[in-house]
Amino acid sequence: MANHGAGIGARPTPSGSLLFGGMPGDWKGRKASMETRTVADIVREVTDISDGQLQQALDVQKETREPLAQVLANMGLISEKDKARVLGRQWGIPFVDLTERQLDRDLLKSIPLHLMQRWKAVPVDRNGPRLVVAMVNPLDVYAIDQMRLVAGMDIESVIATAEDINSALGQSMSAREEIGATLQEMNDELGSDSSADIQVEEKADAGEDMSVDQLREMMEDAPVVRLANLIIRQAVRDKASDIHIQPEQNRVRVRYRVDGVLHDAMTVPKKAQAPLVSRIKVMADLDIAEKRAPQDGRISLRVAGGEFDFRVSTNPGVNGEKVVMRILDKRGVQTRLNELGISTVVLDDFEALIQQSYGIITVTGPTGSGKSTTLYSALNTLNSPEQNILTIEDPVEYQLPGLTQTQVNPRAGVSFASALRTFLRQDPDIILVGEIRDAETALIATESALTGHLVFSTLHTNDAPTAIARLIEMGVEPFLIASAVIGVVAQRLVRVICPDCKESYTPPVEAFRRLNLAMDLESVTFYRGRGCERCRQTGYRGRIGAFELMLVTDHIRELILRKAPTHELRQAALEAGMSTLRQDAMQKILEGVTTMEEALRVVYAG
Repeated sequence: MANHGAGIGARPTPSGSLLFGGMPGDWKGRKASMETRTVADIVREVTDISDGQLQQALDVQKETREPLAQVLANMGLISEKDKARVLGRQWGIPFVDLTERQLDRDLLKSIPLHLMQRWKAVPVDRNGPRLVVAMVNPLDVYAIDQMRLVAGMDIESVIATAEDINSALGQSMSAREEIGATLQEMNDELGSDSSADIQVEEKADAGEDMSVDQLREMMEDAPVVRLANLIIRQAVRDKASDIHIQPEQNRVRVRYRVDGVLHDAMTVPKKAQAPLVSRIKVMADLDIAEKRAPQDGRISLRVAGGEFDFRVSTNPGVNGEKVVMRILDKRGVQTRLNELGISTVVLDDFEALIQQSYGIITVTGPTGSGKSTTLYSALNTLNSPEQNILTIEDPVEYQLPGLTQTQVNPRAGVSFASALRTFLRQDPDIILVGEIRDAETALIATESALTGHLVFSTLHTNDAPTAIARLIEMGVEPFLIASAVIGVVAQRLVRVICPDCKESYTPPVEAFRRLNLAMDLESVTFYRGRGCERCRQTGYRGRIGAFELMLVTDHIRELILRKAPTHELRQAALEAGMSTLRQDAMQKILEGVTTMEEALRVVYAG
């Protein structure tokens, strides 16, 4: 790798940098033998995937012609960080995990924010006269040369993941300042909002009576366009799942749902409400003249180097239209089953379950509990050229290579039930039904499982045993359920304690009582997050699943056949070794993964 400085020469050894002080001493040896090793050899060194999985990826690569590391990531067999490590070894460039570093804000000022966003790069260290820059593509000679000119220093490139770089840029002060400057510019153009309440109300009423031409003119103003883009961009940086634009009497609140909890992000002047909402409606191809009826649309954008879909929903309220945007990452689910938070024992049972040749496996839980992620992680595991996998979804949230994915379309007559009938004529091996909503879909899914197909689906129930009662309630005969259903997973998502501000503490006694825990407070160390900049003072960063898996044993089949009540099914499942949601959440508390308060908030019932 060339030295990207004023002259051309050998790339400087990383051992002189503070950043690389902890690197293994055999780096030079590995680099020298790079040409004698294949990418597959590097994958074996860096990751823990099996030879069988590697061979599957090599078979897929023959068809797609994509780099092996990218194929492995697309299949969910390795993480994005593993992919970056593999590429780094292949190119002889060090990998940097930005989540383990506290970035220097002075270094971030070396390169303007918009250029770092364009090049997917962030300064992380100094190595003598050189600026060490983490990049998604450390071989981009043009970007490196431009950074050298802007920073006035030679550039030493290292590799990092796009997600980590985007997160680092989102935490920079300049990103927040950009939002503040745009809001200030809107305030200046629209006038101060310090007027009396009655004047604000008059302005809001006037906004309702604006003509379409006036709205179009306002929403095309540069500050409004920038504000809409900034709201979306910051939500992606914060890893939000939803954006709420909520009009109130004297202001417009913008909130992000991060890790399952809503947070205030910014306040927009009331006078900007009409043009901002209209701008988003135009982006979603909605009717800006219609303000008194709900509308639904979709926006597809490239943000921070990734392809995202935004499902847009508007709802009229007394203070104006509220807009909610669900954020979907089109790059697909990269999470592997062993990264979901499933305990080792349950994971072994679940992996054995999904290897069955036929039967129904249902995943249950409320909206937003991670059911789709679990299902797609399972499909990633099963995806291979030998399998014909078909899905019917509403909507198609994640796109995976190798699958035939179908979107529910009522106008075209495509429903879950009609698609399932078609699937049975498509020679499927595995079928995913996004949700079993009615008796017809449930019956066809059951018949599909009984005719030699593995069927995945979701149900909205509180726990695993209740799924049986829900299917019976839909009208499916118990003998069909007993024959077809082979396993039920129930899950919730609990927030993970922020590793940067994690500290020990003593939970309140009331929490022990509510979880029915009889233990000495001094026998276990409990943890919580104190709150820091990286977790937005919440004490949590990221989420992980709490699971219960009910395997349908012969005894449970007998109970289903005689329509036994749910409590008897639950007791039989417990006797067969099922760990409940509450027990799994408690285990994560004892392991220091989450807090008792979070487990009570998400999992506690009754």
